[in-house]
Amino acid sequence: MFPDEASARRWFEGQVWPDGEPVCPKCGSPDRVKETPNAKPCPYWCGECRAYFSAKTGTAIERSKVSYRKWVFAIYLETTSLKSVSSMKLHRDLGVTQTTAWFMAHRLREAWVREVTEFSGPVEVDETYFGGRERNRHAKDRKGLGRGSVGKTAVVGAKDRGTNRVSATVVARTDGATLQGFVRERVKEGATVFTDDAKAYAGLVDFEHETVRHSVAEYVRGQAHTNGIESFWSMLKRAHKGTFHKLSAKHLHRYVREFAGSHNMRDLNTITQMGIIARGLVGRRLTYSNLTA
Repeated sequence: MFPDEASARRWFEGQVWPDGEPVCPKCGSPDRVKETPNAKPCPYWCGECRAYFSAKTGTAIERSKVSYRKWVFAIYLETTSLKSVSSMKLHRDLGVTQTTAWFMAHRLREAWVREVTEFSGPVEVDETYFGGRERNRHAKDRKGLGRGSVGKTAVVGAKDRGTNRVSATVVARTDGATLQGFVRERVKEGATVFTDDAKAYAGLVDFEHETVRHSVAEYVRGQAHTNGIESFWSMLKRAHKGTFHKLSAKHLHRYVREFAGSHNMRDLNTITQMGIIARGLVGRRLTYSNLTA
């Protein structure tokens, strides 16, 4: 589908401007847009706001010097890799530096910034932790507060059994206020919610709340279990160990967002998934200085 740069540019423009006509991303005018000779400095000129623009303008890949064709290939690799794709693989496959590949991957993850939609249920809710073991840390880095979740970053997620969709986010704490707030933000009142027997979930009185007692090795009781959301954690952690090897707390929310978005569209065909990612970049902006600040 993409034998040259022109075909990749046409495809990308078709995602950004589905009506077939270029629209100025700065003033929104489609009327006084003209093509520029030799596409320099940009392919289009808006006579309304007197500005040059391209399909990259106003998206997360604005001002990128990487070709459209390499961006399309990066989207393809991310879409078709079950456990995502590392910056080292992108660097080798696309012929760009590892730093450029790393920046490209994080810009593509901006496509998954979405409004939170409420789940009707039944909904499974669970939390997990990311980070190294305390005993594996250098002596000067150990916190000396015990094992388990010490020094790790918490992530809470919900899976709607009705739609099979997942929503997950990094949280600073796993107390009752935080976890119950997450549930109330994402699940319709009165829906059935399944959790483990952590005390943090004890106040979900406005839902049909059922628990499985993991503390006494009970994992399934009739319809009550959290196996679906735990399966999502399993996939994310296999990517952590097998693809990325290290996920910093600073950028963990970006990876969680990517995997939730990929999970939610996995039943679609590849080119449709690629289009969703390309359209999701519109209205986003991520600069390298902000990413590394």
